[in-house]
Parts: sequence; C-alpha cells; structure tokens
Amino acid sequence: MHLLSIENISKSYGEKVLFENVSFGLETGDKIGIIGVNGTGKSTFLKVIAGMEQADSGKVSIANHAVIRMLSQDPHFEPNETALEHVLGGDSPELRAHKQYVNAMEAIELNPSSEEAQEQLMQANMLMDDLNAWELESEAKLALNQLGINQFDMLVEHMSGGQRKRVAMAAALVLPSDILILDEPTNHIDNESVTWLEGMLQKRRGALLMITHDRYFLDRVSNRIIELDQGRAFFYQANYSRFLELKLEREESEASSEAKRKNLLRNELAWMRRGAKARSTKQKARIDRFEQLQASAPKEGNGKVELSVASSRLGRKIIEMENISKSFGDRQLIQDFSYIAVPGDRVGIVGRNGAGKSTLLKMIGAKLEPDTGKIDLGMTVKLGWFSQEREEMNESLRVQEYIREAAEQVKTADGSMISSSQMLERFLFSSTMQWTPIAKLSGGEKRRLQLLRVLMEAPNVLLLDEPTNDLDIATLTVLEDYLDDFPGVVFVVSHDRYFLDRTVDKIIGFENNGEQVIHTGNYSDYQDYVKQRGRETTVAAVQTSIKPKVVEQELEKPRQQERLLKMSYKEQRDYESIETWIMEAESEIENIATEMEVNASSAGLLIELSEKQQQAEQKLEQLMDRWAELNELADKIEAQKKG
Repeated sequence: MHLLSIENISKSYGEKVLFENVSFGLETGDKIGIIGVNGTGKSTFLKVIAGMEQADSGKVSIANHAVIRMLSQDPHFEPNETALEHVLGGDSPELRAHKQYVNAMEAIELNPSSEEAQEQLMQANMLMDDLNAWELESEAKLALNQLGINQFDMLVEHMSGGQRKRVAMAAALVLPSDILILDEPTNHIDNESVTWLEGMLQKRRGALLMITHDRYFLDRVSNRIIELDQGRAFFYQANYSRFLELKLEREESEASSEAKRKNLLRNELAWMRRGAKARSTKQKARIDRFEQLQASAPKEGNGKVELSVASSRLGRKIIEMENISKSFGDRQLIQDFSYIAVPGDRVGIVGRNGAGKSTLLKMIGAKLEPDTGKIDLGMTVKLGWFSQEREEMNESLRVQEYIREAAEQVKTADGSMISSSQMLERFLFSSTMQWTPIAKLSGGEKRRLQLLRVLMEAPNVLLLDEPTNDLDIATLTVLEDYLDDFPGVVFVVSHDRYFLDRTVDKIIGFENNGEQVIHTGNYSDYQDYVKQRGRETTVAAVQTSIKPKVVEQELEKPRQQERLLKMSYKEQRDYESIETWIMEAESEIENIATEMEVNASSAGLLIELSEKQQQAEQKLEQLMDRWAELNELADKIEAQKKG
C-alpha cells in the first residue's frame, strides 16, 4: 500500500545545500536506511519527511489515515511523566481505551459501591474487548524491559540521557504507526537490546525510515538504501551488503563517463585555443558544446576522511590491573579483576547497560580510582581518551581553535609534518568550516572533530568509549583501517557488533552475575562461546537433577564393564544424510537471496521471502548442531573401538 510521496524536496542552510530535488515513494514493507557523511543533512531529511521541519521547496504527501511516528535524537517528554506513562501516552483509540480502563479501575478502588464507577468500568472493559487492547500494557513493559528499563514508575526527568532515549524508543515501537522513523536507534542500547530491536523491526509490517551506523543492523533490517551525497540522493533496492556492490558499480560507471567527458573537453579546448570564430552556425555549435562539457562536470563528492597520524613509542610495560574492585553504594560492578595488557592488544569491553564497562575504562584512564587493587601504567604510556560525553568540548571555541589546543602541527604516519588546518581538511572540515563555532556543527561533525583532536595528540594507548555513536559509516571505516596499523594498544567499549568483529581480538565480557570473563577472539567468537556455555550449563543442570538415591544405588552396584556406545537406527540414518541436508539448506538460502534481489521492488513479496529466509537459516543452524552432535558421537564410538 502506498503511504508517502516525496516530490522534489530541497533544503539549504545558508550557502550549504543539504539535499536538492529529491523524489521517491514509500510503500508498506519498505525498510529504508539513510546513509551519508556527517553533516550531509540526514537528520534534517527525516525531520522534513516527518513534518517537523519545512522544506525550502517541494512537498511531502501522506496517504489518508497514515500515521507517522518519529524517534528523534532529542525526544520530548512531559513534566512528571513516568517511563510507562510515556510509552502509553499516545493518542490512538487503543491507548485512549487503556487510559479509560485505568481511570475506571481507580474510581472503583476509591468507591467500590458506586454504580456510576461500576458502569464506567463495564464500558471500559467492552471498549478494551472491541479494540483488542488488553495486551498493550504488557507490550509496553516488555519493550521497556528489553531496552534495559526495569523501573517502569521512575520519572523520566530523573533518568540519564541514554535511558530517556530508550524510553522514547519503546514508545515509538509500541504506539501504532504506519511509518516509523528512527534516528540512530542503536545508540545508547547494549548488544542484547540491539538484537531484540533487530527482530522487532524485521517482523514489523509497516514502513520504516532510519539512520544508523550499525552495519550488521542495517544489513539485516533494510531492503532499500538512500545515500545522501553533496545535495544529491542515490537510491538502491538493496540491503547494506548489496548497496556496497551497487555503489561500487555506480562509481566505476561515473568515473568512466567522467574520463570520456574530460577527453572530449580536452579536444574542444584545443580547438578553442586555435581561435574559434563564432560567426558560423557550425562554429557557434562547437562553442556551445564546449560550454556544456564544462558545465557537465560532476559535483565533487563528500571527499574521503583520512587518518595518518603517528603515535608515540610504547615501552614493554603498558597497563597492569591487579585484583581491582569497584562498587557504587550496594552495587558491586567489578570484583577482583586482573588483566595485563600486552603490545598490540585490541580489547573489546561488552555487557549490558550499567554493568560497569565505562567504569572500567575510566579506571584505566585514571578518571576513577578502584576501591581495592591497583592499576599501574608504564612510563611511556600516552593515553588517548575518546569519550561519549560531548560535555568535554568547549562549544564556544571555533573548530580551528579547538584543534590548535592539541597541536599546531602533527607528524603523520609517513614521518612528514602537516599543519592543524591541513589535518582538518583531511577530516572534511573545509577552510570555511574551520572558523565555525563548534556549537553550530552537527552531532556527527562534533564527534569527528573530537576524534581528530584525540589522534592529534599522538597517543599510544587508545581508550574508546562508544566510538561508533554519531560517527558516520565512512568515518568508522577509516577508523577501523587506522586501528589495523595502529602500533599501540586499544581498549574499546562498544555495542557495535560489526566494529568489534572488525577491530578486536580479545573480549572482556561483563556477565549477568556481575563477574568479568576474558575471552580470546572477536565479538562473534565470544557470542558463540556464550551460547555453547549456555548449552553445557543446561546439560549439567539436567544431569544434577537426578535424584541422589538413584546415584547411591548405582554406586552400590559392582563395577560393570562400560556400556558399548552405538548409534540408534535414526542416528545412523541422520549421520549418513546430514551433510546432504546441510548442502540442500545452504542452497535454499542462496535461492531465496537470489529471489530477493530479483523482486527487490515488490515490498509484499520481500516480506514473504524474508520470513522464508529466517526459517531456512534457523533450519540450517539446527542441522549444523545435529551434525556436530553426531560427529562427536561417531568419534567416541571410534575411540571406544580402538581402546
């Protein structure tokens, strides 16, 4: 069903064109990711579509009765509003019915014998039945809980910025809407919440528009991509992986066209220099052609962020943590934790919100003291702290002044010296922008500037606290490449699974029981370890549930020869066929992916195929588990035969 039409919308701020003459339509089932370098106007683009800002020209047409709901980066809350009240505080018929029911229940509690109150409750019950609104409160509590908000009656005004964002997200998900608009939904939520949100949005039947830097999230949720680049919009019927392929093809085609244009321009320029006479029609046509070739030069793209800052020398002793503990009140966050950093360490710190991840990073950076234990830093350690708290920036400073506070010049990785102004240009801050007050930059531009200042100081140990928040994908990609060659040590707190997989080789996991585990591998390896450990715990729990008297009886029996292992008829049949079944399942997933590409323009069919894809992937995972189980049994049988 058609929900929205965008016709030739344009928006500028002063001389800066954010987007120009953009047109597209939105259908039920469309899940669109908006991509672009920070400062290209992505958030403004969504606000114009949502009706929160006016376009300079063009129009946005919404279908009759279509409801738009937007989660902005700065959500609004009413005074004295609790988390649950905010989530249930919409204006849909279901929510009005729920409010009427709550009011009727309160009236009955105050005066149980009142016939008027009883009549109100009966009417409210009937209305709840008619609208099937009984599950609304439980859905609201489930959404809040999944997003890490457990105190439903807590006043929103007493919450942190991250908690408020999560309350607003719960409301956006629970309140009915035909078009859901999300601006950086994965900021401020932990990995488990991101996975849950992913599943919610995959199942959602309406349309979705979102800005996110989380590439796994974008890949799994979106089926269309809009890229904003220097005022232009490029459209792709694809998820993020396919978008990368299509963008490469587009840029190669544009490069080829530009080469041809320059060759023609060169020939025309030679002719013009020979002294063209504009009197004849033929000569006039050639002059016009020359001018058209000049005018048809493509707009310069957003450029490329470059990181080539050198780091300071690092000695053998780096960071040694010995039996450190930290509590806040009665809450123990870290207990008896030890770790010795080694050269080249890339350590990811993961866990639920509030588990103590940033606390550990702050103790390493000497911004907090441990309650017990000690942290020793080597003599040559030069820390670079990239905080998620923008309050550390003096926003009254101009961009150039802020960077000069760190260094007037900096040595690059190749040993050359460049000025702060040149480094700013490499970071996409033009000479004009360099004299702009920081307060006038977008959130993403501030984060990019903050990152540059940290690296200008040439650290050899980087402490990165949620580095992916508000940075665009282009900058993240370059940061990842920089970390590949960074000779120092990195500790990073992040919920971005792609970034962790790409950059770290050790994980410090904050577990639900308040303990910390150290696991070698990236984030996906750690997740596999957690799942496997969960399966082993389940098996152990089943084994220990055997009644003690049965165990005693077995112990009293004389030791008998160990029972010979062998496969049952079903196990033998599965063992012989399992690899064929796995190949068939993999082939089915490939066929579905091909169908999704072919039918990228059919929203309804894409939803159906997406569900099939999920089922096929689940089937393959079950087959792989069965394959591992049967192979383990076969190995044991073989070992038993040998000895």
